[in-house]
Amino acid sequence: MDRVRRLQNGSDVRGVAVEGEKGRTVDLTTPVAEAIAESFGEWVIKKLEEEKGRPVEDVKISLGRDPRISGASLSVGIFAGLARAGCMVFDMGLATTPACFMSTLLLPFNYDASIMMTASHLPYTRNGLKFFTKKGGLTSPEVEEICDIAARKYANRQVKVSTLLTPPRKVNFMSAYSNHLRNIIKERVNHPVHYDTPLLGFQIIVNAGNGSGGFFTWDVLDKLGADTFGSINLQPDGMFPNHIPNPEDKVAMALTRASVLENSADLGIVFDTDVDRSGVVDKEGNPINGDKLIALMSAIVLREHPDSTIVTDARTSMALTKFITERGGHHCLYRVGYRNVIDKGIELNKAGINAHLMMETSGHGALKENYFLDDGAYMVVRIIIEMVRMKLEGSDEGIGSLIKDLEEPLESAELRMDVLSEPRYAKAKAVEVIETFKNYIEEGKLGGWELDSCGDCWVSDGCLVDATDSPTVIDAHMYRAKVSDERHGEYGWVHIRQSIHNPNIAVNMQSTISGGCLSITRVLRDKFLLASGMDYVLDITEIDKYAGI
Repeated sequence: MDRVRRLQNGSDVRGVAVEGEKGRTVDLTTPVAEAIAESFGEWVIKKLEEEKGRPVEDVKISLGRDPRISGASLSVGIFAGLARAGCMVFDMGLATTPACFMSTLLLPFNYDASIMMTASHLPYTRNGLKFFTKKGGLTSPEVEEICDIAARKYANRQVKVSTLLTPPRKVNFMSAYSNHLRNIIKERVNHPVHYDTPLLGFQIIVNAGNGSGGFFTWDVLDKLGADTFGSINLQPDGMFPNHIPNPEDKVAMALTRASVLENSADLGIVFDTDVDRSGVVDKEGNPINGDKLIALMSAIVLREHPDSTIVTDARTSMALTKFITERGGHHCLYRVGYRNVIDKGIELNKAGINAHLMMETSGHGALKENYFLDDGAYMVVRIIIEMVRMKLEGSDEGIGSLIKDLEEPLESAELRMDVLSEPRYAKAKAVEVIETFKNYIEEGKLGGWELDSCGDCWVSDGCLVDATDSPTVIDAHMYRAKVSDERHGEYGWVHIRQSIHNPNIAVNMQSTISGGCLSITRVLRDKFLLASGMDYVLDITEIDKYAGI
């Protein structure tokens, strides 16, 4: 039962689906997928009956998947589980995560819920599940509830795999979703000469990373008149032979940059496997991801909503805060985790604070105008619309000019510390380390370090706790501290967090002075890890190496 429960990773389910990873055994099997799908189907039916106050029939749930090699076998279990729960099942085939959510809204499909089978940018050996209703993605507590029910089903089931008697109905939803995106571009650009082909004269390179994003080339860009010659890695391949399908990956960005420059293209696009994340390359070949992508989207959003709050995770730079505030916006630093960031934006809007953009530095991003949906394709759509608008207004600078005054941190680093513990105790040990870190700062043991917070948006205790009547459940412990000294004043920050997906602790830091990250690392090592004895709980090899020890 614990093995099934441990498949929960925040608001997703993730596990090893095929052999090939050293030290990892297969734990997301077809029978396990069936138990989870059945539990989700029952959960959806229960929620609909609570809303309507009566029994419901013909509950419709769709399934989409990325091209991973384990997709076909796991699909059998998911179809069986949903049918076992009494749901009507619709097979979308190769799809994207945002499309799965939109399948609950767009007519004539309008499904009651949807599942996307993906493990995002993780290795080909992994797979996972993301869950949606018409209200959006499920929360971590909801997924925990479903996994708990599934664990009991799996443990008590005599026959692990059932036979699906009724095959799912195949649907071509991606065609409808592509048409939806095309209509948004046409309507928002409203081209005065060629309304139906507003991208004529633009060359746009797409790097789909051999994931699910190739559709954007032939079903969106090509049909709007764009020249997509030079696009790469468009064919789905579940082994991901060319590079990690991740807009943060240096190889992915370098290959896209090379194609943009070689073809003198106007824009390059990089998608992750399931297209809920994206990054871009401007016409000059400059990669735009991380803080730069948030800044670009902020510039676009604040042009239309100048008083908006931009919600980001707590790993963004002080320069980004300056960039946002100089354009009339407000910056809310919040917990790492894309669901955390999006849910904070939803909460702020309910409280009367306009938050039109929520983005994580990993490339996850959602807009209020798009159902608060984590959608990498929609982000690119908004960038393309802005690029065309600028051209129509007579500018030849390209979208990179929108962030030319964004300052970059002089130094930044990310280090990892594995938790030296059995898997079942790893999370508890990580929490112990992080809470001890907080106590050391509050007790003044780390001179010049102070827990950071954002009082404007009711966030306190270093982006951990919501100071509201109903604080959000914590899915991973983390704190951010600002770092100062007498000579430089405040010169950087350090963020320490428990990983949701792996038994380790991530440390991110930035500095505006030369040698600042090295200084932060040495204080962290000598005055916290060694002084507290936490070096016996953690593998601090990366810390030692970075500190030059």
